[in-house]
Amino acid sequence: MAKFNGWNTGGGNMQNLMRQAQKMQQEVQRVQEEIGNTEFETSVGGGAVKVVINGKKEFKSIEISPAAVDPDDVEMLQDLILSAVNEAVRTAEETMEKEVGKVTGGMGGMGGLGF
Repeated sequence: MAKFNGWNTGGGNMQNLMRQAQKMQQEVQRVQEEIGNTEFETSVGGGAVKVVINGKKEFKSIEISPAAVDPDDVEMLQDLILSAVNEAVRTAEETMEKEVGKVTGGMGGMGGLGF
């Protein structure tokens, strides 16, 4: 009778796979750190409002042109600020996803391996 040896048959392959996954995770962490330190600038309303955010979604600055400050239309300024903030966050998130996707080959969350 043959002895089942299925679990040992690919042990080396499993170790290689784990090494590759670990290497990929390190590369993802490197990319996340790099993007986290990158600044993204968004301007709306023809330069009326400018927002600078980093890849960690920490706001570095918000600049409002004096011409955009109209006491009779505060709502427009609020809308411009929201638009600039949302666009800056969206740009940072898209850049992070794109760059991490390059490392993971578009494999998303890697089945819960911490990516």
